[in-house]
Order: sequence, then structure tokens, then C-alpha cells
Amino acid sequence: MMDDATTAVSLDTLARRIARYAMCDGVHQTDVPGLHLIRSAHPTQEIHTVHAPALCIVVQGAKRVVLADQVIQYDPAHHLLVSFDLPIVGQVIEAMPSRPYLCLRLDVSTDRLAQLATECLASTDKTVQRPASCPGLCLGETTAKVLGAADRLSRLVETPDDIAVLAPLYERELLYRVMRTQQGQLAVYNVLGLGRGAQVARAITWLRQNYRAPFEMKKLTEFSGLQHSALHQHFKDITRMTPLQYHKQLRLHEARRLMLFQNRTAAEAAFSVGYESPSQFSREYHRLFGQPPIRDVETLSRTFFSPDMP
Repeated sequence: MMDDATTAVSLDTLARRIARYAMCDGVHQTDVPGLHLIRSAHPTQEIHTVHAPALCIVVQGAKRVVLADQVIQYDPAHHLLVSFDLPIVGQVIEAMPSRPYLCLRLDVSTDRLAQLATECLASTDKTVQRPASCPGLCLGETTAKVLGAADRLSRLVETPDDIAVLAPLYERELLYRVMRTQQGQLAVYNVLGLGRGAQVARAITWLRQNYRAPFEMKKLTEFSGLQHSALHQHFKDITRMTPLQYHKQLRLHEARRLMLFQNRTAAEAAFSVGYESPSQFSREYHRLFGQPPIRDVETLSRTFFSPDMP
């Protein structure tokens, strides 16, 4: 638990900084590469998205994330580390105008993370213990050292002339501090391919590049380098879903984006992402998002494009 005075001061400082640079609700990109400041004055509805690899540190409020059957709640005492592209459902569950939800998100390069993990292992006699499982979504303790590194990185928004030189150093320190936590070891295991993370990552890459094509397990196994049963099991260990389920979710998320932001009809979006049957598309869309395509997009449009939105 974070109960020392230094941590309390760091949380307060971070909260004031995020509030100052994220004056309205939403995700605010900063000049620091990969760093976003997030604010919400109210609890939100469930938001479906394909979350890219990232580190999310909440400094005020709380959020719930769902990945298939895995439910994770995080707050100022815990951070979320996403190691792979994962279809998730996110929802801010603790926020109010006088004390909004505030979060720092750092987009993570898995290549840089793997390089740093390799250097960390080379500098110590300790070996990475094989974990029972290697989920792609990990909840870790936000220690005082993690928070201090996050504070230094976010402070660069106030001194833009320092970003080019100091941002890579502070990002490296923050990721190092996260990897030194117990849950951070899972990320090390994944990104270094010490388990089956590397093969699953290749499978995810192939699916993201070919989601419009019909699902073919044979091609997926060839590209990943794993046999059918092994790929199925390790893929599910990391993503909490089968490769076929992941493939469907990629299609449906893209179709939703096309309808919402490019004004595509349901039929146009369905065919664009590879569906041959509009009725099958509608059934699977309803199953994932809880409403038929047209009604769902109308609901989202009122949320995203309301004149009352800040």
C-alpha cells in the first residue's frame, strides 16, 4: 500500500499537473512522445476498444477493465500494464466534478521494453522465475519509486525544451521501476519470449494484418511457429480468448469505427471487414456490444458528438 508521505505528495503533485494540462474530459496527447493525460469528471459507460501496449497509472479515481472473463480494477495504489494489443472493455467507475478521474498513460514500445528487460537480466544474477501464467493484462503495485519516475516524466510537459534529451531517460526509468515490481516480471517473461509470448505476439500481429480475410488456423500456426493445440492454449492464456474469438473482435471493432467515424452503413462496414452475411454480422455485433449495429452507433453518436460534450 502507498501510505508514506513522499508518495502522498507525489500523488497530489501529479493530480494537480494532470488537471492543469487536461482541463476538460478526454484523452489529451502531450509533447512527450507516447504520453497522454486522461480526465473524466463523471463515471463513464463501458467503452470497447482494442488497447495497444501501454502503462496506465491512475492518480485519482478508479477504473475497471474487462478482458473476456478477466475483470481488473485499478486505482492510485495500482497500475495497469498492457503487453499486447487486446480487445478490452474499459469503464471509469470513480469520478466526480470536484474530484475527477485522472490518469497518466504511456504508450509502450515492446521492442524497447524487451531491450530494457534484457539489460536488466544481464546486470543481475537473478533468473526470471517461470510464472504459472503470463496474462497480457497485468495489475501491479504503484510503488513510491514507480510514482516518482512517473512524476519526473510528466513534469516534462512544463519544460518542453528538455523533452528531446530527458524523455527517453525518464521513460526508461519508469519502465524499469515497473519491471522491478512482482507483476512487472510477467511483462519481462512475455516480451523476452521466455514463455510463449513471442509466438503469441506473432500470431496477434498476423491477425491484425489479416483480419479481413477468412480465419485460417493453419496459416496462423505457420506464422507463429506453434502447433495448433499449443497456440490455442497459449493464446488463450495471454488474451483470455481463442484466436478465432480475437479475430472476430478485431473485425467488429473496426466495423464499429467505420460506422461511427466514417458514416458507413452496417452492410458497408460488414463487407469492409470481411463479413459475407449481414445477418451474421448483426448477430455477432449484438452479442459483443449489446445492441444491433444501428442502435449502438446512434447511442455512441449521442455520446461522442453531443454539443454538450466538453
